[in-house]
Amino acid sequence: MDTVKADSPLDGGPVVLTQSDPPLPKPIATNGEFDEIDALLADYVPNTELEKRLVKKVDMYMMPTLWLMCVLAYVDRNNIGNARAAGMGDDLDLTSSRYAMLITVFFIAYVILEVPSNLILARVRPSWYLAAIMIAWGVVVAAMSQVKTYEGILVARFFLGLIEAGFMPGVMFVMSCWYKKEEIGKRFSIFFTALCIAGAVSGLLSGAIISGLDDSAGMTGWRWLFLLEGVITICVAFICKFILLDYPATSSRLTPEERQMAVVRILYDKKQISQPTKRLNPLQALHAAVVDVRTYFFTVLYLLDNGVATISYFIPTVVGDMGYSGVTAQWMTVPIWIVATIFLVLISLSSDRTQDRQWHIVFGLTLATIAGIIIVTVKHTATRYAFICFYVSGVYCAFPLILIWTSETIPLPLEKRAVAIALVNGLGDLAALYGSRMWPTSDAPDYKPGFVAMIVMCAAGGVIAACMPFLLRFLPQFTTKAERELTAIEGRPAEAA
Repeated sequence: MDTVKADSPLDGGPVVLTQSDPPLPKPIATNGEFDEIDALLADYVPNTELEKRLVKKVDMYMMPTLWLMCVLAYVDRNNIGNARAAGMGDDLDLTSSRYAMLITVFFIAYVILEVPSNLILARVRPSWYLAAIMIAWGVVVAAMSQVKTYEGILVARFFLGLIEAGFMPGVMFVMSCWYKKEEIGKRFSIFFTALCIAGAVSGLLSGAIISGLDDSAGMTGWRWLFLLEGVITICVAFICKFILLDYPATSSRLTPEERQMAVVRILYDKKQISQPTKRLNPLQALHAAVVDVRTYFFTVLYLLDNGVATISYFIPTVVGDMGYSGVTAQWMTVPIWIVATIFLVLISLSSDRTQDRQWHIVFGLTLATIAGIIIVTVKHTATRYAFICFYVSGVYCAFPLILIWTSETIPLPLEKRAVAIALVNGLGDLAALYGSRMWPTSDAPDYKPGFVAMIVMCAAGGVIAACMPFLLRFLPQFTTKAERELTAIEGRPAEAA
């Protein structure tokens, strides 16, 4: 039997594929590698029993693990708000502008390493890389419990941003390597419920830790908050290393038959008619993503949604200024995130069922716009609190759909997709540069300027999402020479000339 070696589309190493009868290709008993992927791809039949078992197995390994990692990432990122409400602001002399700088510096660092991190991830084992990132940021969070000055917490937040930069875009990229288009929407959305659950968990943990350990062993409650949350993150990261899968062609936790199916089905889903023999290098991938006009549309859309989401860092403060105080203010943040989680799940399921991203994003941003208008115009505390729940729900249900839409619209080449996702996520995070300054304490208790700005941004995002496919039909599409050459080699139709 003839064998052909080829670079895997999902990993840099060579794979060898063996001829078998479709649609259930036989594994090679001797070395577990594959051959003749072109024949397998041509004979691939979707949704066989083997493929269904494979997807369930991948779900079992990946989804709970990545979800838990994301919860802890956002707990550790957002606990600065809970710590401020628990006394850190007074202890470290944090004015409104200084607190805004703590948020801003995180995202400045975050943007610096997002694209380089995804380029590295495309060439290393995700199980090692993502777990190592998690351990590193856990160490930084635990160390924040010992800072004595504003300058100290500022440096710590900068390094936290540098380290966390590789996590979210890395997860988006790895998931897009494992799941087909009709599968990934629901899973992205389930993954993004972690953002909302993290808000609820953060409130619960903060309330319990601060009330139970304040002044224990000579440490204030907010210091215990950083220390314990950092230690929890480190312990979970060590466990996750032994659960996460790598790439379809190389994951040791799959059988050879499963690895073969995992590779073929993703190639089929990306409409790639043969195995790639060439890859874009990092500079070529960056160039390809930068010249693609679609990258900028998605970046602006994500930038607007991310900007209005900066309220998450101020929810404990905003709720406190509504009349709730102390630990009660921490507890009152929990229902907001529970409602947001419910909306996120329902909207995402609907989006997946209908295979529509555009109008579900429009719905979320429209809901946030209407809720924001009511928050600004109504003075009744309970009503304002209720519509803050709907405001956060609308904003957060759009998050995963924007990134899913990006991944589906720019599916190949693989390296270009990795960079595009990182650019959209990274540049979108620059929203913190202005979003973090929209909630100064001088605007309490109504925070009217901040909410008005958020209303305008939500409305603008909704309009862009509604019009974007129409506009892209008439705008010129650009590709690089390297991308066109790769497209010709792989046998795919060029997206643009």
